Amino acid sequence: MFLLNPIPQSIAWDLFPPQFSKNWILGLDGKWLRRKGVVMIYRNITDSCDLWWNLWPSESYLALITDLQEIYFHCQLSFPRGVVSDWKGSIVNGINICFGGIPHQRCLAHVSRDVRSLLAKSSPILGTRQLRQVGLGISQIKSDLDRKDWQLWLACWEVFYGYLLTKKSYPVNLETSKRKWWYTHSNIRRAFRILSKDQNCLFEYLSHQNLPSTNNSLEGLNSDVKTKLANHRGMKYWQQYCFIQWYLIFKKVKKPFDLKRLWDIWKKLNNKK
Repeated sequence: MFLLNPIPQSIAWDLFPPQFSKNWILGLDGKWLRRKGVVMIYRNITDSCDLWWNLWPSESYLALITDLQEIYFHCQLSFPRGVVSDWKGSIVNGINICFGGIPHQRCLAHVSRDVRSLLAKSSPILGTRQLRQVGLGISQIKSDLDRKDWQLWLACWEVFYGYLLTKKSYPVNLETSKRKWWYTHSNIRRAFRILSKDQNCLFEYLSHQNLPSTNNSLEGLNSDVKTKLANHRGMKYWQQYCFIQWYLIFKKVKKPFDLKRLWDIWKKLNNKK
C-alpha cells in the first residue's frame, strides 16, 4: 500500500521546498516506461534539486504546458534564467509561453547521441564517416572561435558531400511499388538537419555563463532510475511510476526528522481515503 500511494508532487514541494540560486537553470527530460508512457522530470540544474515530475502518455504540448504552469505557480517569482532540453517542439513552445524568451540550450549530449545512432562509424561511405566526425566535434566547442571553425567544417562537408543529401533511389518496378522514389541516404539527411537547423540553440551556452551545454545532470538521474528499475524487475507499469515518485521524494530527505514528517503526512493523506 505504501509503494502504490506516493505523496503528490505539490505536497512534496511544500514539505521539502526547493532552494533557488539567483540565476538558476531549468533542465527537463523524459524517462520512458516501455513506451507505455513517459515520466517528465524537471530539475533545478544549478542547485541539483528535482522540482517536479509527472506521468504522461507522450511528451505532448499539453503535458509540457501543464507541468510548466505548475512550476511557474510554485516558483513564486524565482523563475529560471535559462533552460536545457532536447529541444523538442512541444518543449520549446511551452517554455516560450511560460517563461518568455529566456536562453534555451539544446542539449549537445542528445545531439551527439543522435549523430552516433544515425551515422555508422564503419560506414563504407566516406561522407557518412566525415559527417559523423563533424557531429561529434560539436561537444568540443568552448569559444566563439571554436564555433566558427566548426561551422566552417560543416560548410566544407556540404561542399564536398552535399550531393548525398539529394541523391534519390527508384524502385525496380514502378507499377507495384507504393513509392515512386525516396532519398537514398535518409540518415545522412537527418543528421545534417540536426547539425544545420536552428544553430543558435546549439551555442546559447557560449553567450550565457551559467548555462551548461548538456543536460548531464538529468542524464545521470535517468541512468540511476533505469538501473534501479532493472534491479526490481517484474514491476508493472503503474508500480514503476510509483517507484520513481518515491525515489525522487526520498532524494529530498536529508535528516531523520524529514522521514518523520514524510511519514506523518503520508498517514494523514491515506487516513482520509
